[in-house]
Formats: sequence, structure tokens, C-alpha cells
Amino acid sequence: MKHYLLAIYQPDTDAPPPPEFLEPIMREVEAVKAELKAAGAWVFSAGLHPASTATVVRRKGDETLTTDGPYIEGKEHLGGFTVIQAPDLDAALEWGRKLAGATTLPIEVTPLQDGSCG
Repeated sequence: MKHYLLAIYQPDTDAPPPPEFLEPIMREVEAVKAELKAAGAWVFSAGLHPASTATVVRRKGDETLTTDGPYIEGKEHLGGFTVIQAPDLDAALEWGRKLAGATTLPIEVTPLQDGSCG
């Protein structure tokens, strides 16, 4: 089976959503995760700290530069991800649709190169 990255993009905000908004979404996300596990498709998931906590490491000539903050300034950032295994892109996209429905956020589905998991 091939592996796919389901990247979750969330809006940049100063504060997390209130619990009454976030709790039902997290229940839906956990339900999709349980479905992925039951189907044998789940590999692993992780949430990320806010984009402001990121550090970019870049090579320029003989120097390595580090800068605080996200690589790209934007209205959205990578908030978390799930790695799944699926027989093909169509199956991975179906899982992406389920996760998008649960999170109410855009999900980017990307195949991983052979040998990058496991």
C-alpha cells in the first residue's frame, strides 16, 4: 500500500477557538481517526504548535541561517497532519474528504515517496 499525507490547514488566529466550537470538531476528528484505525489505514497523526513557534533553517552558501516564525507569511498554516496507507489516490482522497468534513478545514492529500515510511 502507498502512504499519503493528509495535511490540515487552519487559519492564523491569535487565540484558539472557544471550547463550545472546538469540542464537537474534535469528537468528529476522533471518530474519523477510529474509522481509519479500524480500516487499517491509520499510520500516525500529530498536531502542531502555532506557526509562530516555528524556526526556519536555511543554507546560504557556506552559512546556515535560522529565523524565527513560519517560512511563509499567510492566512493559513499547517496545523497538523495524518499519515495513512491506502491502495490508491482515490481511496486517500476519500479519507481526505472525511477529515475535511470532521475538521471543517482544507485538507491537502499528498502521496509520500516510496521508502519514506516504515
